Amino acid sequence: MSTYLQKEPLRNTRILVTGGSGFIGRHVVADLIAAGAEVRVVDLKPHPDPTADAVLGDIADPAVLEAAFEPPAIDAVVHLAAITSVLRSVDHPDLTFRTNVAATHALLEGARAAGATSLVFASTNAVTGPMIAPAITEDAALQPLTPYGSTKAAAEMLMSAYSASYGIRCVALRLTNVYGPGMQAKDSIVARLMRAIRLGTTFEIYGDGRQVRDYVHVSDVTDAVALGLVSEDWVGPTVIGAGRSLSVLEVVDAVREATGQPLSVRHGPPKPGEMPAVIVDPSRARARGWSPRIGFEEGLAAVWEEWSRIDLDAVRSGLGVLAAPTGASR
Repeated sequence: MSTYLQKEPLRNTRILVTGGSGFIGRHVVADLIAAGAEVRVVDLKPHPDPTADAVLGDIADPAVLEAAFEPPAIDAVVHLAAITSVLRSVDHPDLTFRTNVAATHALLEGARAAGATSLVFASTNAVTGPMIAPAITEDAALQPLTPYGSTKAAAEMLMSAYSASYGIRCVALRLTNVYGPGMQAKDSIVARLMRAIRLGTTFEIYGDGRQVRDYVHVSDVTDAVALGLVSEDWVGPTVIGAGRSLSVLEVVDAVREATGQPLSVRHGPPKPGEMPAVIVDPSRARARGWSPRIGFEEGLAAVWEEWSRIDLDAVRSGLGVLAAPTGASR
């Protein structure tokens, strides 16, 4: 399905995007605005695009959610705001629950009261825990290993109930590792590798580096968000990933190849709760019109092109280029 066909039905719809100032959120907001949607962002941080109506604050604050759903009516919601760090969730399980579960329930209530008809949620394959089958599908049992995974699973269950009881078509995109332009503030592996190269520091590999992950480009994620908003056959959990998994060691080699730069690495202890393998099968999403368009090597080259131009002080600060992408996210 073409990007045009995915996004043309979004014209003149009013969409609330929680976490719209974050890495994925800025791409989603830019794509929705380019598609002609009227977007309201709610986030702890200001949004860089002044054309996006913004509510500043924490979605766990009832007053913030009340402002987020003020008229004119919201037609749909993209829910990205969350505690997303696995390690932070282990250290702060109460905060993770309040943000990822209690605030999600309040958001669903706000969406129900506002008459919203669809909601797309950024979930994770961490809800399934350790791999038992050759690949993770939507049918895998929920066995999360961390507070992060368990709160995302709980949010999915809430959405299942709201779809069945109140008719809000909720789509839980179980995302793999998302990367792409504009991730200078992130602490995920691709951003950490780029930062290490620019600053000339040593990259720490947790454990032996043979743990494997799937990497999906952010523009492919925004395509899935658009389909989730407009396509009636998108409901419930949907795996979104490239369908190709790489070990940490292979990612390190790919980054060296894409950048042409030296990269020093060392091995440290493995992190608690880390899954040894994430291999996904995105067949359901493919059958419903989605497919990844950007290969990992192509995506890495574009990411490095951006990082190579950023001022070193900005790299050190963890800020870098945080402006909203222009037009489509690809």
